[in-house]
Formats: sequence, structure tokens, C-alpha cells
Amino acid sequence: MTQLSVVILAAGRGTRMHSDKPKVLHELAGMSLVQRVLGSAHQLNASRVCVVYGHGGDAVPKALQGSDAICVLQEPQLGTGHAVQQAMPHVGDDSQTLVLYGDVPLIQPATLHQMQKYESGLVLLTVNLANPTGYGRIVRNNQGDVTAIVEEKDASPEQREITEVNTGILLAPTRLLKSWLGRLKNSNAQKEYYLTDIVGMAVEDGVTVQTAQPQHEWEILGVNSKVQLASLERTWQMVEAERLLTQGVTLADPARLDVRGKLECGRDVEIDVGCIFEGKVTLGNRVRVGAYCVIKNAVIADGSHIAPYTHIDGSTIGAECRIGPYARLRPGTMLHNEVHIGNFVEVKNSDINRASKANHLSYIGDTTIGQRVNVGAGTITCNYDGANKHRTVIEDDAFIGSDTQLVAPVRVARGATIGAGSTITRDTPEGELTLSRSKQTTISGWQRPVKKR
Repeated sequence: MTQLSVVILAAGRGTRMHSDKPKVLHELAGMSLVQRVLGSAHQLNASRVCVVYGHGGDAVPKALQGSDAICVLQEPQLGTGHAVQQAMPHVGDDSQTLVLYGDVPLIQPATLHQMQKYESGLVLLTVNLANPTGYGRIVRNNQGDVTAIVEEKDASPEQREITEVNTGILLAPTRLLKSWLGRLKNSNAQKEYYLTDIVGMAVEDGVTVQTAQPQHEWEILGVNSKVQLASLERTWQMVEAERLLTQGVTLADPARLDVRGKLECGRDVEIDVGCIFEGKVTLGNRVRVGAYCVIKNAVIADGSHIAPYTHIDGSTIGAECRIGPYARLRPGTMLHNEVHIGNFVEVKNSDINRASKANHLSYIGDTTIGQRVNVGAGTITCNYDGANKHRTVIEDDAFIGSDTQLVAPVRVARGATIGAGSTITRDTPEGELTLSRSKQTTISGWQRPVKKR
């Protein structure tokens, strides 16, 4: 099979974005525009991917560090044809080259695979639009063959009536593409080298020009302003909502859902309004997520209930747990089955075993908690000495009274009880009551201070 090279054009200034950030680095659904396009390219098993950048200095290459993309500078910017020329030294002659755009973020791999089915010639991705304003028109002869692409600014009134437009995305044999690029001229209104001019050259050379169409019109929509970015964001979120609804997820309001990554759901999942899912999130069967939760890189097992306004990040939650409202689970948290984490409780880098509870106003950090432990309101694990973190261990069936400070490193033994208001600095014995508190004192005749006039 012929190798595939991908060239992503990402050199535009994005003046209408009114931002110092390069246009292609603005985010849609939690990922930059160019990274979304790069993700689609990777699903095609391309042997080489080149990103042509320009405005914004090294911001684009820095953002793509860690990827296998080759970043190529276009300076000055002299049009799309000139941009593709910059990538050609990095592309092998025996490959096919696919040209994508860093500001057209929702192009789907399935559509690109459709273009690859044509084994030879030049393949254009076109679409019929009710309002083709701003797009180059596909010009065909009486036999229906493509003869040229005419940019709107150069089109005649008759050509502007054409509704089939060029998306800019094309696939061509690299050897032919290099030849056509070398023949480009800038004799047009903008004095730029148009990539679209290669269509006329292909026709002159007797090369077949094929066309394919995307499955969805939104795949080819570009971003040139914050208005368009916001509109495309809502478009994509409705696509995600429809996917979830089709799978059987109950959404209280599909228009008030944000998926900024990958969300996978089991059966009979319910999601209330205003929820945000970031990174990779997996919800098991019968999971219920209350309103305005933010869940990032988390796994939540069957039957767990996440109450409103809960924040979960980098955590694993077992089955039949109850979390929130207003709880915060930070990275490294592991909750086993039937754990309860209540309102205004923060848990970080901790392992909490089956049927244990921390229901009110507590901080649990760098802690291992056994089974059936009750953590009273206002309990704090004092895990940080100003330089290093230390671990607290609370064994099975312990009871921690309210307003307790556990100063790590410390171990509360199996079945121990800690009296309310205690500060525990040493390991406690198994099955015993341990407490520390100062003697209560009353000072007779004491007067509360009065504000001076």
C-alpha cells in the first residue's frame, strides 16, 4: 500500500481572533485546533506528518513537542501553495500527500479514509453549501468533470452561483504534487500562490480529478474568529450529546453538557445539567452525576452517585459510592466500594477502603484508610511538614472523632477510637480510646474588650 504523508497548514495569523496566541492553538473541546487535526492524521497511520507554521514564533512547535510531527516554518506567508511547498523537502516522492488545515479541527478520519479509496489521481474534498459565500467554487464541464477551482474573489457572477465548494482538503500523488507546486504563479488579486491552481494543471496533464464529500457539513467548518470558535464548540458538544443519547445515557439537557476529552458510559447513566468531563472519563452502569460537576481523568464504577458541584480529578471510584455535594477528589485518590465522601471534604493521594466514611468538612491527604472507618467532621490529616509529605494510616473499624488532627507519620490501629478535638502525634493502640485535650478553664470576671470611641 502506498505510504501516506500529511501536511497540516497552520501558519495563519488569525487577525479576527484578536489574540496574541496563534489561531491554531486556541482550544475546542479541551484541545487545540491543530492538535485535533493532528489526532485525525494519526488515525490514518501516516508515515510522516508536517505542520507548516508561521505567525506566533515558536509557539506552535512548542505546543506540539512530544508528537512525531515535523514543524516547518513558512516565512513569509505567500499563500497556501507556497505553504505546501515548504513541506515538500520532508515528503518522499513515492508517497501520497494529504493536505489538511490546522483551523479546520473537526475533520473526521472516516471522511479522510473515504478519500484514500481512490487509488490514483487528484482527490478533492468538496461539499454543497446552501450559502457558499467565502469558499472557492468547483467548476465542472458539461460532462461533470472538474476543470478548475475558482476563488470567490476571482470568480465571475455566474461562478459565484455554484454551490459546490472546495474545502481545501486534497490528496495527491506526491511526485505529481511537487511538479504542480513548481509551476504555480501568483497572477491573482491577492498576489499569492494558490494551492487550488493545481487542479487546472492536473486537468491539463490528463490526470483524473476525483471528488469526495464529508459525512457531515460541520467537519469542514473553519475557525477565523471567536464567534466561529464558540459556534463550532456548541456544534461539537451537540454531536457528543447525540452520541451519548443514542447509547442510552440520560442527559437532563443536551445543550448544557461539555465533553472535553473522551467520555464512555455504561447502561442507565444519568447526567444532570452543567457537567464538564475532561480527559478520559469512564462511568459505569447506573452512575448518576449531579448538576455542575467537573470530572477529569476518572473511573467511576457501577451504581455510584456523584452529588452536585463535586470536582474529581485523577481518581478511581468503586461501586455504590456516594460523593458530595461540594466534594473534591484530587489526583491519586482511590475509593473502594461503598465509600461515602461528603460535603466540603477534600481527598488527595489517598486509598479509602470499603464502607468507610468522611461525611463533613475534612481534609484527607496521603492517607490509607481501612474498612468501615468513620472520619468525623473537621478531621485533618497533617501530612506536610513544610518540606516533605508523610503518610497517615487508619486501620479497619477505627472511629475518628470530630475536629481531630492526625499529625503524620502516624498510625491509628484497628478498632481504635480517637476522642473529638484531639491532636494525635503518636501511633495509637488497637481497640482503645485515645484523646488529647487541655483542661477546660473558666476565668471569672473576665470582660470582653470594648471598642474605643
